[in-house]
Amino acid sequence: MTAASMTAASYSRIFGANDKVNLGLIGAGGRGKYVMGVFQKTTQVNVTAVCDVYAARIDQALQQAPTAKGFNDHRKLLETKELDAVLIATPDHWHSGTAIDALNAGKDVYVEKPLTLTIEEGPKIVKAARVNNRICQVGMQQRSGSHYLQAKEEYIKSGKLGKITLARTWWHGNGAHLQKAPAALATRPSNLDWSRFLGPIKWRDWDPQQFWNFRAYLDYGGGQVTDLFTHWIDVVHMFMDQDNPTSAVAAGGVYHYKDGRTAPDTIHVLLEYPKEWTATFEATLAPGIKGAAVEMCGTEGRLWITRGQFEYFPKDSPNTPTVVVKAPKEQTIEHVENFLSCVRSRKLPNGDVWIGHRSAQASHLGNIAYVQKRRLRFDPDREEILPL
Repeated sequence: MTAASMTAASYSRIFGANDKVNLGLIGAGGRGKYVMGVFQKTTQVNVTAVCDVYAARIDQALQQAPTAKGFNDHRKLLETKELDAVLIATPDHWHSGTAIDALNAGKDVYVEKPLTLTIEEGPKIVKAARVNNRICQVGMQQRSGSHYLQAKEEYIKSGKLGKITLARTWWHGNGAHLQKAPAALATRPSNLDWSRFLGPIKWRDWDPQQFWNFRAYLDYGGGQVTDLFTHWIDVVHMFMDQDNPTSAVAAGGVYHYKDGRTAPDTIHVLLEYPKEWTATFEATLAPGIKGAAVEMCGTEGRLWITRGQFEYFPKDSPNTPTVVVKAPKEQTIEHVENFLSCVRSRKLPNGDVWIGHRSAQASHLGNIAYVQKRRLRFDPDREEILPL
């Protein structure tokens, strides 16, 4: 029996109070090993399997989880009957196929954002989660962040900002998009399966920079828009209780880093929503420019929020915050704990697969507008781009 043909019922089990979740890691790069470590810190999991196309990364992950078994093909990992859940931290172009395989194999899934490489992939993952009755949490950790939830309750839902007409977001200088492949990768290592890394995308010869810095290439992901804006537009969706942009425009380009990348190093995105407000995203990798935040602008005040704190500015005090609230902890641990709680309770998690699909969809609209150099009209109910 293959992993894809196994039913969710084959793996369902009732957890006792002291039972640990058996977790597998698929994608053992830097982010994968970090989030695996967060899972381990909860003391609620046993990491029993790790998978990667590069054996050196499997070895590194096994140092964190020495009793786990290593795999170079996620389909073989998913055949492990005792496995309850998987953490997917592959490059973006593998998120959809891997998540659907895992859901069809009866595993609960924690998948890094963005959930999808394209808009069309989202409904398929949502269907796989619902048909198999699986928990699927997307790694948009702000959804579980205590100070984000506090800000929503006290300043958005309460109406203290008045009518919100603009959500400004920005994320500058993210180093994950500027990584240089080490010299040791100039020649493809014999224990790195390049064909499997490429997976669903078209063949090209070994390129160490594309392997090491995949975020800079639109074949593997959506650059800064899907990697960073997905986090921030998800915060905006959470605050506004709306996830249905109706138009998108974008402008940008590869203005500075002429290194073969295809994702823009500078980008601006503007989304319009039907209840009379807009959301913007601004990002550049220009040297020396740093910073990331969301700012909700209303008729009675504004709220500025980062992963570290939020600040409230009433309209009669535009330059000095009257309230500053620090984040009590890093949000990834809160998001992981929410996922593990839902694995036991079977309740929908904070970053449910549908939420992850809709926030990735908003980012994809920005990228499509950028690539096509035109304003998009979008029907969020039918989820289709309309003619102008």
